[in-house]
Amino acid sequence: MAITLPVSIRSVKVSGGPKQSVYYPQVYGMQNQQLQSFINRTIVLQTQQLINQQAGNMPSTVEEMIGYYEMKDNQRMVLSLSLSNYTYHYQAAHGMTYIKSLTFDLQKGKLCQLKDLFKPGSNYVKRLSELISTQIKQRNISILNGFTEIRPNQDFYIADKALVIYFQLYEITPYAFGFPMFPISVYELEDIIEENGPLGRMAVSN
Repeated sequence: MAITLPVSIRSVKVSGGPKQSVYYPQVYGMQNQQLQSFINRTIVLQTQQLINQQAGNMPSTVEEMIGYYEMKDNQRMVLSLSLSNYTYHYQAAHGMTYIKSLTFDLQKGKLCQLKDLFKPGSNYVKRLSELISTQIKQRNISILNGFTEIRPNQDFYIADKALVIYFQLYEITPYAFGFPMFPISVYELEDIIEENGPLGRMAVSN
């Protein structure tokens, strides 16, 4: 049986020189053209914000910039993706990478914040922070200044039946560790997730 994905994706490239290439996804072929335009505008805006974050107000010149994306989920009327940007500045000790993710609820036609995935009034920050604290201990992750809790708008994406909470470089761990990512099964959150939201749809077994 053929599998129909909610949206079709193609790659778009912007280049600022031989060592400056940024790829980002573009949605096409949707029946809802208004939603398609909103998704594409949001992706372009976030891609540009990453470029500005890397290149703006920097005294040194950009030697290299590489931007790319990863599709995390494209099913059950949920589109979740990550945009990353690696930039190396002249005479810097090392390059710097930032990752930002976008999760769209295609059923409701909106960009989701972390709080939108949970029932109103549920203390999702506390629950997620406790689960992450457990993983930090289990995985023996070295933390810079101790970990207490996530931000209410912490970076995240959805991948199949997992919510992945992540932190930027230096946010809670040394640079060498890379990006700390914490996958949490939707089944560990069933009592607080919004049933009609993206995580609720992922928790359905069929």
